Amino acid sequence: MSGFATHRQRVHDVGLTLRARHASLRTCAVMFAPYGFRATYHHLCRSAGVPAVLEADPRSLVRAVEEVHAARQLWLTDRAAYIAHRRREKAAGQRDPSRGGPRGTFRGGSGVCLAHCPDPGFHPTDPLPVVVARLLRCEGSASCPACDGQEGTTRWNSGYAEHELCARCGISLGSRPVERDVRVIRERDERWQAIWRRTA
Repeated sequence: MSGFATHRQRVHDVGLTLRARHASLRTCAVMFAPYGFRATYHHLCRSAGVPAVLEADPRSLVRAVEEVHAARQLWLTDRAAYIAHRRREKAAGQRDPSRGGPRGTFRGGSGVCLAHCPDPGFHPTDPLPVVVARLLRCEGSASCPACDGQEGTTRWNSGYAEHELCARCGISLGSRPVERDVRVIRERDERWQAIWRRTA
C-alpha cells in the first residue's frame, strides 16, 4: 500500500480525476485519523468545505489534505522526539521508560487515532493541528485533553456501546457495552452515509 506522502501528492495532482484525488484524501484520513476515520473525514470535509459535487470546489481537496498533513507532522515530530529520548535512556542502561510513549493508538486498520470521537458528526471544530498540539501536550489533565472544556459530559449510544463524551467537543472519555439496538444502528448507518456523500 502506498504511504501518506504518496496519497497527499495524488490529491495535489490535477492530472488525476477529482474522484481519484478524493479517494487519496480519504486514504490519508485512514492513515492519520486523530478522531477515528469517520469523525476525521467529516471534520476535513467541513473544515475545507469539500462539496457533495467535487467540481464545485476542487481546491477544497487540497485544503483538506494540507490540514491533515500539518497535524500529522506534529505527531511525527512528537514520535521522533520520544524515540530519540528512549534511545538515550537505553544507552544509559535504563530499561523502563521514564515517561509514557508517544500519544496515538492504531485502531483496527483506521490508522493513528489520538482521541476517538465515536459520533462522526460530533468532534472538535478547531483546526486539526490546533487540537493535535493540545492532545500531544496534555499530561493527565482533569479536563478534556482536546478542548480543555469543563462543561461536563454527555452520552451517545452507537447501538453496541454507550459512550461518555465531552459535552463540548465529542471526544470519548469512556464507554460501556450495551444490548444491541438494531434501530439505533440503522439510524447511525444512515447518518454516516449522508456524511460519506458530504450531504450532511
